[in-house]
Amino acid sequence: MPELPEVETVARGLRTSLVGRTIVGVEVRWPRSVVPPDPAAFAHRLMDQTVTGVGRRGKWVVVALDGGDTLLVHLRMSGRLVLESEACLEDQHLRVLLFLDGGQRLHFSDQRKFGRLVLTADPQEVLGDLGLEPLGDDLTPERLGEMLARRRGRIKPLLLNQRFLAGLGNIYADEALWRAGVHPLRQGGTLNPAEVRRLHRAIRSVLQAAIASGGTTLPDRTYQQADGRAGEFAGRLAVYGRAGHPCSRCGATVERIRVGQRGTHFCPHCQTLPESEF
Repeated sequence: MPELPEVETVARGLRTSLVGRTIVGVEVRWPRSVVPPDPAAFAHRLMDQTVTGVGRRGKWVVVALDGGDTLLVHLRMSGRLVLESEACLEDQHLRVLLFLDGGQRLHFSDQRKFGRLVLTADPQEVLGDLGLEPLGDDLTPERLGEMLARRRGRIKPLLLNQRFLAGLGNIYADEALWRAGVHPLRQGGTLNPAEVRRLHRAIRSVLQAAIASGGTTLPDRTYQQADGRAGEFAGRLAVYGRAGHPCSRCGATVERIRVGQRGTHFCPHCQTLPESEF
């Protein structure tokens, strides 16, 4: 968390305001937030560069600069990118501050300090190993089936593997598997063509719905949109965080187990596990 919908929402929210703006000042308050790790070198390279584009790759915000560099931002667990007219200098979690021409400031705030800002001349050095985009045209049901056919591991950890698909995380993997009626402990290679088509459709539909709602802000409120608003998809979650509550589809009690060291939510009635995979 944040996952693809949250990062996409942040990128879209920043695009209109950032493109064409020039960085006129940089303040690094937590040196480990930036790569290269020398804050002075990081700030020097960013100075006077103009933003030419803002996009997303997997869970990375991608900021293209006219000097040939790319600023990559990974929010990790609690990172936030917020564009404000006046700096909230009292924010104790503010790690990096970019001053823009026109008086605005881009805040990178990160309570848990896991987020990173990477300034690189070759973004593929960082992004090159990422898997296909779940919403990309090249991820067809047939392609997903081919990818799964070669896998013997459990489907839930596979969906979280960023080299397999880029951008899915715990929330939307659980939600997609519920929509598709696939148990999180199923082996990827055991899904039949109909199940693969359902899973493909479920992944895309839940991500698109979450993006349309501005992402998911959980009770800890660590995620906010670029303008500071909360994402509204939390009220539409079917299984994630709903252990002990009735499934909205069948009424059975939603359960929580651990799969690949991650808390996993599912409906035991809608998502049955074949006896051969117990």
